[in-house]
Formats: sequence, structure tokens, C-alpha cells
Amino acid sequence: MSGTSDLATTQSATPQSSNFTLLSILSKDNLTDPNYMEWMRYLKMTLRYENKKYVLEKPLVEIDKSIATLEEIAAYNKHSDDAIKASCIIVATMMLEIQKLYEDYWPYEMCLDLARKFHKKAREEFYEVVKSIMACNLKEGEYVCAHVRRKQRYVERLEKLNVSFDQELAIDMVLNSLTPSYDHFILTYHLNNTETTFPELHNLLQTVESVMKRNQVPFATTAIVLAIGS
Repeated sequence: MSGTSDLATTQSATPQSSNFTLLSILSKDNLTDPNYMEWMRYLKMTLRYENKKYVLEKPLVEIDKSIATLEEIAAYNKHSDDAIKASCIIVATMMLEIQKLYEDYWPYEMCLDLARKFHKKAREEFYEVVKSIMACNLKEGEYVCAHVRRKQRYVERLEKLNVSFDQELAIDMVLNSLTPSYDHFILTYHLNNTETTFPELHNLLQTVESVMKRNQVPFATTAIVLAIGS
């Protein structure tokens, strides 16, 4: 395929909307092995804005222009033009080592090959992170601050794999991972029915831990902290 590596020429020939496309993607991280899922999401979003997402899903089929109708020729020319522009954008957002592999690919074939190479790895990483976050439970005597931060790192890794996590789900996962010493805190937390951000929950748990360690009375003192939080 010709034209995919000539990014500068394509940029100067495209309208202002294409400048938006390049800026919106190039402001994100270039494609590397670990960020394939996130990179693909940004790519599809941007090409959808430019009405060119179809080139990722539909192969460009060569036609015999000597016998094709004017409508078929016009459709082929548009698909070819959109595919070249999309290829320039895609290749421009890859690391140099990956760029060299795909300079002469059409977008459809490029996406198939990228999925074969990277999607399986991303899916395997997703499974490992989910397994780790489910097994990550607070142990008696362990500092709750370190535990919450560890949970948060798992959530951030899942978000990089294009997994959406709302705040309530993240909070529920943290609460579910606490030791029985925090049962009264969890009960009072739900009874209060107050909206709490992840950092606020982190601060509440630190205060609960401090009170419990100071008084050595794990159940009776936690309600005091909820009063502070509410």
C-alpha cells in the first residue's frame, strides 16, 4: 500500500477536522504492548468522530474500473482515500519499533494482525489482575492504608485495560476485603447511606484503624468515625 508512511503530505492536504484527529490521538500514549486495549479505544473513538471507523471493520476490495459503475468507482476511491488517511494516523501513534511492521498495511488488515498479537496478551493480563484483586484481602495486623493503596493500583491497572470501574464498585471491593474487625464499621457505613469518595473512604479507614489500635476495642469505637464522615 502506498502513502501510509507519507504522514506530512497527508496532514497538509487534509482539512482542519483531520488536525483534530491527529491531536486527539497523539496526545495519548503511543501504542506499546501493555496499552493495546486503551490505545484501540482512543483510535476507534477518533476515527468514529471523523466518520472513518468503517475502514477498521471493512476490507478494501479491489475493483476492475474498466467494468465498474461510476458509483462503485466513487465508493472505492472514497474507501481508499479514507483508508490511507486512517493508516497514517494509526502508524503515527505507534512506537517506532511497531511502526516498521505496519507501514504498508491497510487499516483492516492492520487491526486483525494487532488483535492477534496484542489482544490475547491483554486478555490474559486482565484475568491475572482480576484474580489478584479478588484474592487481595486485608490480614489481621496489616496496615489498612497499604491495603487500600494496593487495591487502588489493581483498579488503575484494570482501567488501563479498558475496564470501566465506577467509584461505588471500587469502594465495595475494598469493604468486602476487610477483616472481621471492621464489620461494625461496614454495617454503620451502609446504614448511614452517605456518598463517599475513594479518598474519603481511605481517610475514614485510617481513622478507624488508629482508634482501634489506640483503644484495642475494634467494634465499639468505629461508629465515632462514621459520625466524623457524615
